[in-house]
Amino acid sequence: MTTTVAEAGEGTGSPYSLSHLDALESEAVHIVREVAGEFENPVILFSGGKDSIVMLHLALKAFAPAPIPFALLHVDTGHNFPEVLEFRDRTVARHRLRLHVASVQDYIDRGVLKERPDGTRNPLQTLPLTEKIQSERFDAVFGGGRRDEEKARAKERVFSLRDEFSQWDPRRQRPELWNLYNGRHAPGEHVRVFPLSNWTELDVWQYIAREGIELPSIYFAHEREVFRRNGMWLTAGAWGGPKDGEPVERRRVRYRTVGDMSCTGAVDSDAVTLDQVIREIASSRLTERGATRADDKLSEAAMEDRKREGYF
Repeated sequence: MTTTVAEAGEGTGSPYSLSHLDALESEAVHIVREVAGEFENPVILFSGGKDSIVMLHLALKAFAPAPIPFALLHVDTGHNFPEVLEFRDRTVARHRLRLHVASVQDYIDRGVLKERPDGTRNPLQTLPLTEKIQSERFDAVFGGGRRDEEKARAKERVFSLRDEFSQWDPRRQRPELWNLYNGRHAPGEHVRVFPLSNWTELDVWQYIAREGIELPSIYFAHEREVFRRNGMWLTAGAWGGPKDGEPVERRRVRYRTVGDMSCTGAVDSDAVTLDQVIREIASSRLTERGATRADDKLSEAAMEDRKREGYF
């Protein structure tokens, strides 16, 4: 019998023990159900990216055959990849979910936010997100962040308390011994919840392969017009690229992570199947954000600074 790369991480111990992926799935499902039991009005951040897709898949499993008791929330920068937005809307329709959209463009049109000189809108997501949380009175917000992505995310607990201004104070972190999660919060505060905290990028891809989860096409190798900036292949678009001296090339690329088009880089790749993607990830020595996210390169503490202000 042939063993695929996707199965390589599965254990073969006692029949009474869980495999690696089963243990991660069980932990995440427990977290999702814990939130349903502790909070009145949770919401799932859903961008159409792979981590939020896996998080939604876990929530569907947690409550099947009943529908999930949470709405979805997407902060739309206006510079999202069309393939990802199409996937988002198709997923919402297929599972008959409620979707809230917080639009960065609305805030720019009203003069509340201003375009940045570099064209990226990723840092502009914080205000639309925090105001939507406050206006809808969400008391728990699921995010797809993982500790292996970035050092600021490695600091964060599974249940991460945010104050009445949606700000994060690392000094207010609570212990989570024996997988006991403290969701207590004062009026106006909320808790960010990260069910995938202990997963790695490789875990996510192996789980996607095992579960047969559908993804947007841009996660697999395809031909695309891109240009080089700061060591990354960016997609040309209305957000402001390319500039003079940045020639557009047609290359075979794929995306490891998906965000604003202005700050999410593609990687050269021939991986068109899940097994090929898994092999590529297994041999990589750079995290997905370290390799492909320009907004994390602004400073050593760029992500932590944004999280303190209310970013996810």
